[in-house]
Amino acid sequence: MKTEEDYTLRGCASQAIKGGKYCNPHSCNKLNVFNELRNYPKTANTPDIVEVRFKNTRKEFYKNINQLVLTEGDMVAVEASPGHDIGTVSLSGELVREQMKRKGVDPESNFKIVYRKVKQTDIEKWEQATARENEVMLRARQIAKSLNLDMKIGDVEFQGDGTKAIFYYIADKRVDFRELIRKFADEFRIRIEMKQIGARQEAGRIGGIGSCGRELCCSSWMNDFNSVTTDTAREQQLSMNPQKLAGQCGKLKCCLNFEKESYKDAISEFPPKINLEIQSGTAKFIKIDVYKKIIWYSVRSEDRDFITSVSTERVFEIIRMNRKGDKPEKLSEEAVVSSRVTEYNDILGQDSISRFDNKNKKRRKKRSGKKQNRKKFSGNKNQNNKNNSNKNAD
Repeated sequence: MKTEEDYTLRGCASQAIKGGKYCNPHSCNKLNVFNELRNYPKTANTPDIVEVRFKNTRKEFYKNINQLVLTEGDMVAVEASPGHDIGTVSLSGELVREQMKRKGVDPESNFKIVYRKVKQTDIEKWEQATARENEVMLRARQIAKSLNLDMKIGDVEFQGDGTKAIFYYIADKRVDFRELIRKFADEFRIRIEMKQIGARQEAGRIGGIGSCGRELCCSSWMNDFNSVTTDTAREQQLSMNPQKLAGQCGKLKCCLNFEKESYKDAISEFPPKINLEIQSGTAKFIKIDVYKKIIWYSVRSEDRDFITSVSTERVFEIIRMNRKGDKPEKLSEEAVVSSRVTEYNDILGQDSISRFDNKNKKRRKKRSGKKQNRKKFSGNKNQNNKNNSNKNAD
């Protein structure tokens, strides 16, 4: 029989039990919030509302009308429709008010209530119910496939008393699942609730590691999914490679929106994306490097195209000259290039590349001397062998 502590993993980010131990409910839960006010003394203004998490990322607010002493990690039986559900307290105290404000929940709305802390009988019922989830999900997928429904059932969550189950599904179009619900009710003998989620919500429920090496943002802290467009990637001068821009959900990565505003502010200080006129021809705009404040142009000279980087200040200067009808001789100033070469030489202390030649010659001379010594030694050895043979003959 599993203990109460083992079930605090439900909705945990690690999903692993080792040696009967369970994860810290203050740190590794999905969409976890660090309650920095958990040691704040309770006052008359402290809200009697707690946040309770269920399987994966599902969280709801409940009213503690019985004035139970609840802290993060306590398992409670809460009101459901119908029956009761089992969840884990994820947030309590003063910070609940800020969390409701962040999620847009009205503090005066009618909340469901917390019945009690769980008993052993509650855990036994819950254990029997949740043990069916994986089996029911696989069978539900087979039934949906037999009805030729264009949908994907991603997860099944049983209620704590085992009388109801939530089927999470993904569908691109509207699905008529009235026949599906009837078959589910006949097959599983429970109340059925169908809940449609998007690809981003599914990735958050399943969890995983992103290309950055960190846990997925949708699984660790994000609960609002703003639309991400390809224009966001273009503004950041990223290559339009779907394999690099898409996340594990198959959609554009949410992190593309994180630096969107900073890129907009930086690009606002750039000159317009136009071609420049110089004496040797036309410099065609290619791309920009936002944070280095460099613009790349292609210049055709002697039947060849050369790509040159130009600072934004120089581009503004050339644009002003073109408007007056003047054309500069070159795009970039030679003084900038020569100063870079001088700085490079000073840092490395290189006077000439041929400084390595003398060392190589010395090594060759030494090696040739060794070869001559080996030849002399072999010659003396052969002469001694001849003398010894002559003495033996005499």
